Amino acid sequence: MDVGERLKEVRKQQGLSQRELAKRAGVTNSTISLIEQNRVSPSVSSLKKVLDGLPMTLQEFFTLDVPQKKQYFYSAQEHPNLGHSNIALKVVGYHYPNRTLSVLHEFYPPGSDTGEDMLTHEGQEGGVVIQGLLELTVDGETRVLGKGDGYFFDSQLPHRFRNPGTEECIVVSANNPPSL
Repeated sequence: MDVGERLKEVRKQQGLSQRELAKRAGVTNSTISLIEQNRVSPSVSSLKKVLDGLPMTLQEFFTLDVPQKKQYFYSAQEHPNLGHSNIALKVVGYHYPNRTLSVLHEFYPPGSDTGEDMLTHEGQEGGVVIQGLLELTVDGETRVLGKGDGYFFDSQLPHRFRNPGTEECIVVSANNPPSL
């Protein structure tokens, strides 16, 4: 459990600012801030003192149904790489609950490909080449796409990606349902 995030949500649920909670609990504003940012891990007695300002028991704090805060924005460091070998497939919003779409930031070094075997899976996918060249084969048809070119196809058709160029190929793509 993320104690800092939970404290922040409980505090907001009760309509209190950090400053107001600190005043009620008899601690400094920075103490509340550091706990909520998970920069300090409070002892049980420290947490109890803070919770007295709500007022709330430790049991209530840990068992209260607090709605999870949804995340809408993701830094580059939060995109897990689900690629293989030297191809990077970074998924935006990977841990978003009930995700029905995969948005990928793809990186193909020169000469890399998705393998000799053709890929197939449910759904549809599309993307746009941001940099470099991408050779895409779909259902026996092959085309080399450059910067600004895009693609869209039914994913159950056999397909394969390859970078035939001399510079890294970067693609932004999406598929539904999420295959990753």
